Amino acid sequence: MASGGPSSNSNRGSSRVWTQRQNKQFECALAVYDRETPDRWHNVARYMGGAKSADEVRRHFEQLVADVAEIEAGRVPFPRYGAATADDAASRSKYLKFQ
Repeated sequence: MASGGPSSNSNRGSSRVWTQRQNKQFECALAVYDRETPDRWHNVARYMGGAKSADEVRRHFEQLVADVAEIEAGRVPFPRYGAATADDAASRSKYLKFQ
């Protein structure tokens, strides 16, 4: 999801690939720092422990907004899942982490 070209902060311990953990941190940070927060992207980057720069988290958010717009416009097809059985659900649930 994250994209971006070279920037002055893009090499600071980060990469273009976002891990599942980083995406979760990002989501939590967005819940803490809403659009009214001054220096939002710096705060989000700091919340993530410096793994991403303020420019990277801003670009990641912009890409997320663009992805949601594509989905809502119907330009992203729904995945086709096969008919699941109780055994399928039971075998998958052993890999899920419930909190």
